[in-house]
Amino acid sequence: MSTTPTSAPEPVVPLQPDAPAQAPRGYVPGVSLAAFGVYFALFTPVMVAMAFKIQHIDPDGAVGSLGLVLGAGAAFALFANPLFGRLSDRSMSRLGKRRPFIVGGALLGSLALVTIGAAQSVAVVLVAWCVAQGAYNAALSAIIATLHDQVAPAGRGKASGLIGVGTPLSILAGSLVANTFASDFWRFAVPAAVAVALAVVFALVLDDVVRTERPVESFGPKEFFGSFVFNPRRNPDFGWTWLTKFLVMFGYAGIATYLPYYLTTDFGLTEDAATGVILAANMASTVAMVVSSPLGGLLSDKIGRRKPFVTVAGLVMVVGLLLLAFAPSIPVLVVAQAIIGLGAGSFLSVDQALATQVLPNPEDAAKDLGVMNMANALPQSIAPMMAPAVIGLGSAIGVGGYTTWYLFGGLVALAGAVLVYRIKGVR
Repeated sequence: MSTTPTSAPEPVVPLQPDAPAQAPRGYVPGVSLAAFGVYFALFTPVMVAMAFKIQHIDPDGAVGSLGLVLGAGAAFALFANPLFGRLSDRSMSRLGKRRPFIVGGALLGSLALVTIGAAQSVAVVLVAWCVAQGAYNAALSAIIATLHDQVAPAGRGKASGLIGVGTPLSILAGSLVANTFASDFWRFAVPAAVAVALAVVFALVLDDVVRTERPVESFGPKEFFGSFVFNPRRNPDFGWTWLTKFLVMFGYAGIATYLPYYLTTDFGLTEDAATGVILAANMASTVAMVVSSPLGGLLSDKIGRRKPFVTVAGLVMVVGLLLLAFAPSIPVLVVAQAIIGLGAGSFLSVDQALATQVLPNPEDAAKDLGVMNMANALPQSIAPMMAPAVIGLGSAIGVGGYTTWYLFGGLVALAGAVLVYRIKGVR
């Protein structure tokens, strides 16, 4: 976060009339499918495929190599999301502000995934994953920004809830792919193909905004680096929303990466058995998320409150993480994943709707949402880099490496669930 005071933004005129509370026909299914495609391509490697790919290439140094690859890739995502969001806001393309980034990002990201599937060295995987993260997050920033373009605040909870369903469904689909295909290549190529297809479908149905006036603001070094920062003193609600998202997502996405190694190390499962358990756990999590994500969004719209839903969702995730840390058996582990999914579904939908209501500047919606989405990407960079030390500490003190890792994730998520009440401008 930037703490340097800046002048207040000049008043801006939206590029189009206020978006209707009811989304345009075909928009919600289109954006939901597009988000699912990108999440499918990103989460399949993060949750399952990458751990086994690295283990096949570098069995002795798998934990460290996985942390390096995922951490570096997430760093690219961290910068790509707000940067391409700002470029999308400024785009003068006749195809619209968002379409070129949605389709182009999906195409480049998918090419990189196919490269990973065929790679035979950690170095190639590292470079290709950085490209994939950057490209897919460029697409994702434009996809999420269409929510601001197309739907008024009063209707965003419902739309965000349906977009949020894409996360658990993509994780489940990734588990199915990993369980169906023993080949590393197809574990990466299938999500890549789906991401491209769904991005193209959404681009065809999207009534995209075409910018007719060039931005008054130039785009020099100051604006470039400004794409990645915000002023929390001038926009405290935006800052607290960002921090809440970061902490809760650390407990969710950042921690989940090491589940394959938890199963093979602490439970003594083979790779085939582990992929079967991951599939069962993700099925349980998906069912819970598919229920809680749209329900949380609809209820928060109806009641007119966001913060209580975010807090309760975070606390439910903490319970699941604690149960996961001390799971005595595979069935208990599956139940823990279901509880985490129940909380995560509601959090992902309601928090996204909340984020659209604290944006500092409507003219920079995609850029600011990109900065907000850095809170999704940053835990995926920091957590894998911290994991070897935390897991090693847990083993050294006799608590258990992965038990300590999940306990740590629960404590971080708890902090996020509590801090949401520092937001004052949204109930």
